[in-house]
Amino acid sequence: MPDNPAPDRRDFLRLAAAAGGAVLASALPGWAAAPGKDFYFVQLSDLHWGFQGPPNPDARGTLPKAIAAVNALPAPPDFIVFTGDLTHTTDDPDERRKRMREVKAQIDALQVKTRYLMPGEHDASLDRGEAFQEFFGPTHYTFDHQGVHFIVLDNVSDPAGRVGAAQLDWLASDLARLPREAPIVVFTHRPLFDLYPQWDWATRDGAEVLQRLDPYSHVTVFYGHIHQEHHHRTGHIAHHAARSLMFPLPPPASQPLRQPVAWDAGHPYRGLGWRQVMTRQAPLRLALEERPVAA
Repeated sequence: MPDNPAPDRRDFLRLAAAAGGAVLASALPGWAAAPGKDFYFVQLSDLHWGFQGPPNPDARGTLPKAIAAVNALPAPPDFIVFTGDLTHTTDDPDERRKRMREVKAQIDALQVKTRYLMPGEHDASLDRGEAFQEFFGPTHYTFDHQGVHFIVLDNVSDPAGRVGAAQLDWLASDLARLPREAPIVVFTHRPLFDLYPQWDWATRDGAEVLQRLDPYSHVTVFYGHIHQEHHHRTGHIAHHAARSLMFPLPPPASQPLRQPVAWDAGHPYRGLGWRQVMTRQAPLRLALEERPVAA
């Protein structure tokens, strides 16, 4: 736990107003288990370290700007999660490792040392996560914090975009030990539902993942991949996509091709950002604050 307390609800809303960010409440009502303390965490996604191109003329600057902003928060988050695509894809295994080494050095500048990372397809699909595991450890795992069970899923190491039978069995075994009312937060890279499969915005066996999660009353999913804020529900399960730190992508089906949104010199860093998630206990409520990348 950090030495400074997490901001209370009023402080959190004041932070959002000061930053010009939007706050969205995501409820997990009726939780009866013994709660822990209030806390908050930060989500960063789609860093694409190594990318170069006109959609972001400050390609090596946006991640350091986000890290500086997180370090400057008035109260440190309990942990930071990175929901994939830490690096931009490359066919060269040596260059892939060079980019991972560089992004790891950037991440090490964070003052909060409790971090959870997972790969995106740019990190893992060409070598089934081999290089990612060398630098960052397992591609799927669980952890618990203040009474909340967190599950990190890997739906990118398989080049076909599947979670896969072995990981589905692992998930089922993990869930089997939890009461049905347990608060569960899932982190993954691709959406688990069919947002827009034509643009690879889906998981081939995502329906099987959701089928295993469905019996649990209080589930929230945070993901990346689509480079924009997006909120969706599959039954009682809430899904929240995060913005990218490299370039935004257009809304699903809004144009024929999935092309990055052009850089707007008049409004630099538009569409880029990161997220704070404030967790209020008893009953559990999640308040999402979207934070922009500041010039």
